[in-house]
Amino acid sequence: MHRNDSTLTSPSATALATLGEFGLIARIASGVCSGEGVVTGIGDDAAVTTLSPGMQLLTSTDMLLEGVHFRRSWHDPYRLGRKSLAVSISDVAAMGGIPRWALLSLAIPPDSNLDFVDEFMRGFLAMAAEHGVTLIGGDTCSSRSGLTVSVTIMGEQLPERIIRRSGALPDNDIWVTGTLGDAALGLRLAEGHPGRSSDPRNSGVEEVGFLLNRLLDPTPRVSAALALAEAGVITAMIDISDGILADFGHIAEQSGVGGRITLADLPLSATFLSHTAHLSAVPYQLVLSGGEDYELCFTAQASSREKIVDCMKKCGIAVTRIGIVTRSPGVTAVTCDGSHYTAQTEGFNHFT
Repeated sequence: MHRNDSTLTSPSATALATLGEFGLIARIASGVCSGEGVVTGIGDDAAVTTLSPGMQLLTSTDMLLEGVHFRRSWHDPYRLGRKSLAVSISDVAAMGGIPRWALLSLAIPPDSNLDFVDEFMRGFLAMAAEHGVTLIGGDTCSSRSGLTVSVTIMGEQLPERIIRRSGALPDNDIWVTGTLGDAALGLRLAEGHPGRSSDPRNSGVEEVGFLLNRLLDPTPRVSAALALAEAGVITAMIDISDGILADFGHIAEQSGVGGRITLADLPLSATFLSHTAHLSAVPYQLVLSGGEDYELCFTAQASSREKIVDCMKKCGIAVTRIGIVTRSPGVTAVTCDGSHYTAQTEGFNHFT
């Protein structure tokens, strides 16, 4: 990790101040193992890595800001560390890539302590170990507002296996992995619980725990993406971070097509259905536009249906066909009788 002129010197973070920036970097580096393709990792002015023969490099970056993407009042540091890397790994997976290396930068507010940072790093490195990712550098500084986490992820893949958003064709099927809407419902619960409990994770209700975990600790679908890339049956793919309407909309725009999504075909977990059973109708707004699912949305020819199902069975990951790519532009959601469902918003947008 690079040196930064800012230092962590707040009376309320004595341990961090005593440790100092270089001490903090050394503490982080001590938990990092060597990884594939790493020539020089943490400790120099830049990291040195080598690609596998014939591979191309994939690079993506994400920022998580306190008060925008998370709240420390209900996002514990361990799962925050895991999620901080998971959302970046998901970007590499969405292109069929193999995640390899990560850079982590932290802007730490004065009310943070060393235990928080240790737990955050424990979660971050646990997620890294699960997906073969090596932390190779980054930066640390103090923050005069909230916690800011910035992650750059790098991966690799053979050129012919890289999947882009721009390949969807009319009459292709639209597929998604897993279930949708759980994280959005979890967010509603997290935001609504403080009046009843200081910490929604302590509610003791199993289904609430499931929904919150889908929000706080998402699973990037790396194995599914790699299997699909190897099978060579996918025409376009994206991960679902802002909601299926918005994210499939990116595929549609890049591919010059449209899409029709059937509400009755959207995969909903038993927990989602149980927790919303008291409502007069399924809250499809959460499913279509809630975001934070980090599932894969992809398109493929109808002739590939059996191969896709078999491929996902081997991965142990559920997959569902939810619609069809259309020639006419625009993405619509339709009910069983064919009428259009109008969503209040298409998905999360930072600038609206």
